[in-house]
Amino acid sequence: MRQRLCLGLLTVCLLPPTALGGPPAADALRDGQAEQRLMQVLALTSAGLTAQALPLAEELVREYPNFQLAQLALGDLLLARTHGLATFGNTDAPNEQTQTTLHALRVESLRRIAAQKQGLAPPLGSIPAQFVQLPRNFRHAIAIDAALSRLYLLENGPEGLRVVANYYASVGKLGIDKTLEGDQRTPLGVYFITSNLDPKTLDKFYGAGALPLNYPNPLDVRRGKTGHGIWLHGTPPEQFARAPQATDGCVALANPDLERLLRTVQPRTTPVVIAPMLTWVQPQALVPEREAFTAVLAAWQQARADGALASVLDFYAEDFQGPKKANLAAWRNQLQTELAKQQGRPLQLKDLSLLHWQDAEDTMVVTFGAVVQGERTGPVKRQYWRYEAAQGWKIFYEATIG
Repeated sequence: MRQRLCLGLLTVCLLPPTALGGPPAADALRDGQAEQRLMQVLALTSAGLTAQALPLAEELVREYPNFQLAQLALGDLLLARTHGLATFGNTDAPNEQTQTTLHALRVESLRRIAAQKQGLAPPLGSIPAQFVQLPRNFRHAIAIDAALSRLYLLENGPEGLRVVANYYASVGKLGIDKTLEGDQRTPLGVYFITSNLDPKTLDKFYGAGALPLNYPNPLDVRRGKTGHGIWLHGTPPEQFARAPQATDGCVALANPDLERLLRTVQPRTTPVVIAPMLTWVQPQALVPEREAFTAVLAAWQQARADGALASVLDFYAEDFQGPKKANLAAWRNQLQTELAKQQGRPLQLKDLSLLHWQDAEDTMVVTFGAVVQGERTGPVKRQYWRYEAAQGWKIFYEATIG
């Protein structure tokens, strides 16, 4: 069905892609480039250079006929031929449905412009504060800034983390901080991509594919949060992008942008931070935090090597809950078995990852390979530590994940 946005004397019809010659060929889809071109159009329009902006907008709409925001920008430029523009989407909508669509497009434009004004890319060399330490086998990381509707892809190379791409992204219809099944909110926290779903197995609504996250994570479970099926996914064929708040809790990207993620990131070793607003810091600013926490880990390692069960248990919170809701009393048996197998030998932590999450509580998500001296390999463990003012860092969850 055609959806119309009436722009003054001009009516722009937002048509399905098939009505305008279909979507561009797969090899023409380049992540981020459609937005870059749109921002160029908007910048020229804002500067009053509408004659220069018009052919760029026309070309963009021809290549991406499902890019509704680009169509709205084109409509404004055509309207500008007859009189000035008071605002983006310079029109009164004739009905409630069109009003809703127009409002969503205006909000989308404001989010993109806000990110543009902040330079899109964060300060040179900076990284999100949550990434205290990532090992070399974590080749990529993702950080999502809900306030800016922005997803950042970071590459972990020889010189450390660096931003290699960033994209406009949509979150839940009712915003962020998911707590309940069906609340249409996107969760906040530290997560990991668990798999890469073949788009052939998915409804076309999810576009180019999907990357599921491990929501609810152990911190969510401890807080009684419910729900499941939180994904990073694409958009249906008739939409290039969705409104800033449009999903049932997932994070949605334009298909060309998602395709870059699908080609790049690895399940299990790609952390995803979803924050109300990201704090960017220079890596050296995280050194004191990293050194302080690794000192706590070293004390835990030493207690394991000493083989004293009571000393090891001192590192665990009273409300500890392991896999299958094992409490601390049940976990005591697991630790006793592990200490007996360790036989007083040092425990090395291979490929150590430290991810720091701060809200009402202070949490460190720790992942490592636990290799006993003299052994070639060992299990991959994940721990969740909580900082307690009176007692310091305590483990409230631990499990073998590989």
